Amino acid sequence: MIRPMTEFIILVLVIGTALAFDFTNGFHDTGNAMATSIATGALKPKVAVALSGVLNLVGAFLSIQVAKTVAKVVHIQDSKGAPLPFFNAPGGHHLLITIVFAGLVGGIIWNLTTWLLGLPSSSSHALFGGLIGAAIAGLGFSSGVDWTLVITSIVIPAVLSPVVALVISSVGTWLVYRITARTPENAREKGFRWGQIGSASLVSLAHGTGDAQKTMGVIFLALVAHGSLSAKGDIPLWVKVACAVAIALGTYLGGWRVIRTLGKGLVEIESPQGMAAESASAVVILTSSHLGLALSTTHVATGSILGTGVGKKGARVRWNVAGRMAAGWLITLPVAAVVGAVCWYIADMLKGPADGLFGILLVFAILVAVATYIYARSRRAPVHAGNVNAEWDDGSPAAQPPAPVDARSSASV
Repeated sequence: MIRPMTEFIILVLVIGTALAFDFTNGFHDTGNAMATSIATGALKPKVAVALSGVLNLVGAFLSIQVAKTVAKVVHIQDSKGAPLPFFNAPGGHHLLITIVFAGLVGGIIWNLTTWLLGLPSSSSHALFGGLIGAAIAGLGFSSGVDWTLVITSIVIPAVLSPVVALVISSVGTWLVYRITARTPENAREKGFRWGQIGSASLVSLAHGTGDAQKTMGVIFLALVAHGSLSAKGDIPLWVKVACAVAIALGTYLGGWRVIRTLGKGLVEIESPQGMAAESASAVVILTSSHLGLALSTTHVATGSILGTGVGKKGARVRWNVAGRMAAGWLITLPVAAVVGAVCWYIADMLKGPADGLFGILLVFAILVAVATYIYARSRRAPVHAGNVNAEWDDGSPAAQPPAPVDARSSASV
């Protein structure tokens, strides 16, 4: 029998880790909303991330449909809503909270790794992969995961969303240039830069309605495992506030490495293209949030940006960069799942005398060590507001930016 104080300490660690994931989700995904506005000079880099942070905070309170979807990924109820046998068995609650913790660690490690590489991968799929791997390790392949939900609400949207966004964005870009064909280029650029502020803001708001919800769902699972909430209960207000603040703070940090790849590495973006990309992303993300689909905003934003290159005659699209990103997307779920499973085995096998606390503390220490190493490694070639818009060198990875540029030279409206 796990002691109440041990249960409480584990719950605090899991909630803290969940908010840490939310924080990494924020800085990893800032580029989804603001990369094109920064690249075209519609917004100064630091203004862009501040605006995005505020709107992510607001968006987090607009919907909880995605949170409900995430909370059901780990299979703890039958079709009638009754708890599965493992959950009411001795140690069942501790098993579930260990699965949640291990899944979060898998998601965070993948987020930090791809951020270091400047690779716009899906934070959502990193989280789902971690949870799926930990659930399979703890409960088995057939009973640990709601595979129907995974296929319908995660896998199918992951395949379709970038394609849909690409089509909408390419058509929008073609129409924009067709309609403004006789407009002087300077006037067109200036007008669409102002339009980009509105469209980028809408994407940030949409991002908050989707991505902040994922962490809410995970914390809800942890509270259910602890016994603080019923599986049929509602998400508490304090969970919503904590997740909203965490993702907003992460967004404000910028995630400059990923912003650089999205803004400079895929397509040389002009303001009309930027507005078309952001508008397409907002439409797809808001629709998916309304339907409760756990969509990857990274997939949507990337598809939209590529669509602007397809829709503009003569635009240069760096398909080699897009190919590396697609390869990263393919391995996100399985790699995060492997890390989640390994973390579960470590936490489970090394429970120690303190009722399971030792194993979780060890995994937490591993997470801190990995995060510290990745951060230190990133400081060798930092990307920041001053050099995020420097010219892209096709021979260099995004993690190795050019020499720093004075941030005051960044263009703005």
